[in-house]
Amino acid sequence: MNQMTWVRGVNAALGRVAPQLLASRLRERFMTPRNLPPRDWELPLLNSAERITLRFGLSALRWGSGPTVLLMHGWEGRPTQFALLIRGLVDAGYGVVALDAPAHGRSPGREANVVLFARALLEAASELPPLQAVIGHSMGGASALLAIQMGLRTDALVSIAAPSRILGVLRGFAQFMGLPAAARAHFVRQVETHAGIPAAHLDVQRYQLNVPGLVVHAEDDAMVPVSEAELIHQAWFDSQLLRLPAGGHQRLLGDPVIVRAVLDLLGEVRQASLKAVAS
Repeated sequence: MNQMTWVRGVNAALGRVAPQLLASRLRERFMTPRNLPPRDWELPLLNSAERITLRFGLSALRWGSGPTVLLMHGWEGRPTQFALLIRGLVDAGYGVVALDAPAHGRSPGREANVVLFARALLEAASELPPLQAVIGHSMGGASALLAIQMGLRTDALVSIAAPSRILGVLRGFAQFMGLPAAARAHFVRQVETHAGIPAAHLDVQRYQLNVPGLVVHAEDDAMVPVSEAELIHQAWFDSQLLRLPAGGHQRLLGDPVIVRAVLDLLGEVRQASLKAVAS
């Protein structure tokens, strides 16, 4: 018997006799990220960054100067996972600010969730020059889509390997951990209580996305199915869809095709803005 099989068996038994207790333990685990160290290939970019602290304590890294692009990594991720994209943006004349999400890196907190990620984007945007683009990976992408609903202003938005709805993420985690039905229901309710919003509301089908955008996903993503990108694209009228044949959930961040697509989007948005001013 492997360890995960044993864990699911224990959860199935405990979930029948003490569903609320099990849900509480799993909720805490679900919302408490590990701080994983950067890989060796991230270190040169990390060492070249300027570390900044925002007004309410959020930590961020900054590179370059010029029109501002704001980046948000995924769950248990790091700003420097965007290394290739950061270099491409800086080389093209943009200034890049990449956040340490709440409870990640040097930002404060012990627990986090997609709502706190979105609030962090709003906090950063309030202190930075007008944003040319916001780019988010995985939960960072989901939080960027949510932040638009909460008033985030940006000229363009890029979602990479993001889920289209958080309820699906919660149900997937509960199923993976082997929670029986009653414990699953308690788990979802407890997450909703801590996040302060019903999970069913965190769904792109409910959103008003009125900003030009790009939806990126790899066909072989084993963590978030590529079908999620299709749902986001369908709900987002002014979006382009880029499906990569390979790249998984994280390796796709190192694909130069994404860099070109992002720069093309920013160029298109800039041209549209210049035409609007000229007319």
